[in-house]
Amino acid sequence: MGIVAGLDSSPDFTRIVVCDSDTGAVLRQGYAPHPLDPVEGGGRPSDVDPQAWLLSLGEAAGGGLLEGVQAIGVSAQQNALVPLDHHGNTVRPALVGGDKRAQAAAAELIDRLGSREAWADAVGCVPQAAQPVAKLRWLARTEPENAQRVALLMQAHDWLVWQLLGRPARRTTDRGGASGTGYWSAATGSWRPDLVELALGRQAMLPEVLGPGDAAGTTPEGLIISAGTGETMAAAFGLGMRAGDAVVSLGASGSVMAVHHEALVDSSGAITSLADATGLHLPVVHTSNAVRVLRGTAEMLGLDGGLEELSELAMKSTPGAHGLVLLPYLEGEKTPNLPHTAGTLSGLRRESMRPEHLARAAFEGMVCGLADAMDVLRGRGVEIRRVFLLGAAAELHTVQAVAPMLFGTQVVVPQPADYAAIGAARQAAWALNGQLPQWQGAAAQVFEPGEEAAVGQAVRQQYRAVREQIHPGAFS
Repeated sequence: MGIVAGLDSSPDFTRIVVCDSDTGAVLRQGYAPHPLDPVEGGGRPSDVDPQAWLLSLGEAAGGGLLEGVQAIGVSAQQNALVPLDHHGNTVRPALVGGDKRAQAAAAELIDRLGSREAWADAVGCVPQAAQPVAKLRWLARTEPENAQRVALLMQAHDWLVWQLLGRPARRTTDRGGASGTGYWSAATGSWRPDLVELALGRQAMLPEVLGPGDAAGTTPEGLIISAGTGETMAAAFGLGMRAGDAVVSLGASGSVMAVHHEALVDSSGAITSLADATGLHLPVVHTSNAVRVLRGTAEMLGLDGGLEELSELAMKSTPGAHGLVLLPYLEGEKTPNLPHTAGTLSGLRRESMRPEHLARAAFEGMVCGLADAMDVLRGRGVEIRRVFLLGAAAELHTVQAVAPMLFGTQVVVPQPADYAAIGAARQAAWALNGQLPQWQGAAAQVFEPGEEAAVGQAVRQQYRAVREQIHPGAFS
């Protein structure tokens, strides 16, 4: 039996799972928070010393956790830009997260290349503030002396792999992580150094992009380190996603990500074309509103029990919420592209003006909004036969009731687990054994649309009619 470990360095902590390389069974686990300085007003820092990731890793691996391990895979937070000088030292702290400081830089990059369409054609996405390419432009504009010292660009998982290997001359990354930078094309599988120069003002070295099953190297102790990847790609690999699968993520905002055989070029910028950790692709569509719709409705109704009480109330209504339709655009919307709009409650009649119907309309509106995002992918030929539903709200009874019929497909709610760390361990097993590990998929609840599929179509048609009336041509 081979033993492998998966290390996931998230924005807040490090998790490590030690697994049987043949079956994927989790043998041991470790955890440690990052030792980050507190931020005034709360929230996460935008600048982080990468040494904090190493300190957290060392603590999580304490107590002999990695004893007997033959290979390690690394997953880490995406969009972290680690700028290094000619000696391999950090020029400044890493730029992490959805850094709002880079919003103007992202808009400037769009103008400098000519259009959103030009960026979509070049790298499969339009610059956003969170992306390394926008952070790089911010660095050039705001800290020109630091920008002049930049010689090499890395991301969090690249840097951690490099550190584990003892900082060798060879620097590597993987196609999944590279696809989120804004200067690597998933369609061509190559870097775009001209876009680095556009952002930074000059060239910088970029890591070698490894294949999915490749090893980045071997430590002096003989431990294999696999290519590593971003958290999103690692979680998809850990879940066991394959062609025909999609993930719907329920956070305050939402996203729909599916496995596809080719990169999608979307001139509107609605689709972000990422690569996965297996050699396929992960086109993603984002929405601005998901669970915030439920929380807002619960507060509006004065429910002290929060989302659980809102769900119980919604189940007292019926599909279609007695004609109530909530367009859930509370923070504007990305999909459809309505950044300055507001939400709309339509269909008010005396018989529909009851708390349970509003509660139901909130759940249906949220899921219909995500179904619209799913349709953007389906409209580009992406086949979706199974949907993994992630996030705490996926456990709510009403979400589990409405999602299968509104998505029109099987819905899987995986049991909580460290899927990014598991995906990293699976990648390590691939590098160790030389073949893709056929691990058992995630333990989960499975929900089928069944006889409710026709009802779901009617609810979605009701939603579409209101959306077209209020925002005609929003998806044209």
